Order: sequence, then structure tokens, then C-alpha cells
Amino acid sequence: MYSLNDVVEMKKAHPCGANSWKIIRMGADIKIECQNCGHIVMLARREFEKKMKKVVQKAPQD
Repeated sequence: MYSLNDVVEMKKAHPCGANSWKIIRMGADIKIECQNCGHIVMLARREFEKKMKKVVQKAPQD
């Protein structure tokens, strides 16, 4: 599963060429930020779960 501040890989790469995204907001919608260019995208949770491939890096636990 995924949580806030995890880095995830999506099925399709971003036009900038990167394929890793950081989850920066979670709720009914999920906001992700491209790790290469900093572009921010907001997706519905269902759409995000369909487009996400895998969790690349888990967020550090406090």
C-alpha cells in the first residue's frame, strides 16, 4: 500500500521523462509531485490506484 510522502512509479512516464512521483496530499483526491520537474498533478483516488505501478520508496517513519 502507499502513504503520504511515498515515492511511487506510475504506468506512464511524465512528458519530462521522469517516472517517479512523490505523494504530497492524500484524501478523496491524491496530489503527486514529479521528482524531476516539480509539476504537481491531482488525481481522484480511484484513478490514482489504477495508474500507479508500484511504490519505489517508502516514507521514513517517525
